[in-house]
Amino acid sequence: MSRRDRIERALTIAFEPSHLEVVNESHMHAVPKNAETHFKVVVVAEAFVGKGAVARHQLVYGALREELAAGLHAVAITSRDPAEWSARPEANVSPPCAS
Repeated sequence: MSRRDRIERALTIAFEPSHLEVVNESHMHAVPKNAETHFKVVVVAEAFVGKGAVARHQLVYGALREELAAGLHAVAITSRDPAEWSARPEANVSPPCAS
């Protein structure tokens, strides 16, 4: 199973999201070809209602604890509750790596 699939599975189990995107952005960084080290995740879930950005990110990092311990280097996180996503259904665009 790829790291992308494991991330998707972990976030699905943790949050039962109404919307989930897991994008491998490793190719945008100075890493070996086919690396799985840098990801962007977009998670829309009821679990984020009433929580600030820091608390949401802590929840996502907690769900990805095993992957982070196993070499996942970076995760760009967009975390919204369903009402926020309905109002603004787009994710942040990741900037290119400075190398």
